[in-house]
Amino acid sequence: MTQVAPASLQPELVIGLRGLRNQFGSHVVHDNLDLDVRRGEILGVVGGSGTGKSVLLRSIVGLQRPAAGTVTVLGTDVLSASEEERKALEARWGVMFQDGALFSSLTVRENVEVPLRAVPGLDPAVRVALADLKVAMAGLPPLAGDKYPSELSGGMRKRAGLARALALDPEIVFLDEPTAGLDPIGASAFDALILRLSRSMGLTVFLVTHDLDTLHAVCDRVAVLAEKKVLVTGTMREMLDVDHPWVREYFHGPRARAALGAAPIAQD
Repeated sequence: MTQVAPASLQPELVIGLRGLRNQFGSHVVHDNLDLDVRRGEILGVVGGSGTGKSVLLRSIVGLQRPAAGTVTVLGTDVLSASEEERKALEARWGVMFQDGALFSSLTVRENVEVPLRAVPGLDPAVRVALADLKVAMAGLPPLAGDKYPSELSGGMRKRAGLARALALDPEIVFLDEPTAGLDPIGASAFDALILRLSRSMGLTVFLVTHDLDTLHAVCDRVAVLAEKKVLVTGTMREMLDVDHPWVREYFHGPRARAALGAAPIAQD
């Protein structure tokens, strides 16, 4: 008989998607999609081209309104939330888009200050100090705070984007292809940074990626998008037992075997 852990011992669900449908005109990207994300976990979201990984992320943070379904984050219904509820919720998550999505006319420090400026009564000197702290937490040298995005390498721009996502000490961080375009050394360093910040700050991380090394190095669970829904969720080890053509090819291919031999599994 299967034993169920008491409710008090079960991981808290911080993101819940039910019956989600996303479509653009007649093109349906997601249909009847369900997904749960637990507090404190790093969830990697993978799928083939066109499966809507980034669309799913944008649906959760309110940048893409689904045609149907519900999106609940930290106990709030995102789709029906009032403006006040929405602002309060946005202060509890941070988002890092591909390549950082920084404001080109602002320095790194000023970019990180943007969300901090919404905090009522925050002294400007404290705001600057907090921005510098987040820059350091993202692994950037102090001088990086005075530089503009155009003066940074691709890896440094990603770290600056992460610093901005961390500005308000969020409970959830959304990362869209954080290691895309990085060389193997830079990608490995970024993976280590994500894992360290997640564990030290108790962050829940929703991570869209195609990088097998990242999945092996940092993710507690993986959600596979296929056939317009979340086909399966589980640990990396559990993915090896899934009998589905795309999942089998992705997790049993040469690159998957190389990643499995090169990186530790975050959770068995």
